[in-house]
Amino acid sequence: QVQLVESGGGLVQAGSSLRLSCAASVTMNRIRTMGWHRQAPGKQRELIANITNTGSASYTDDLEGRFAVSRDSATNTLYLQMNSLKLEDTAVYYCSAEVRSYFNYQYDTYWGQGTQVTVSS
Repeated sequence: QVQLVESGGGLVQAGSSLRLSCAASVTMNRIRTMGWHRQAPGKQRELIANITNTGSASYTDDLEGRFAVSRDSATNTLYLQMNSLKLEDTAVYYCSAEVRSYFNYQYDTYWGQGTQVTVSS
């Protein structure tokens, strides 16, 4: 069973930084693209950043420059460094991973349970 466990969320003031982590229960060589998503109150979940198994990262236009996504194959962990946090960054943040099945070599998408980030003024 593949598990993704997020951590690092919390309550911070505007302008602060946070680093979110997403620990995978499988090795990175089975994981293709990993992503960070967020869901603000009353809004749909949205993809904000992803990173491929070759290290290529992409972001939504308004977050590039403030957020940075990375992955560590030594610890099987995905990270999201968030700087200059704004009130509108308040949301539940989720990670996702495309994991290759041992049985049919197809990729399935798994999700973490989410971690709350609250930015106050």
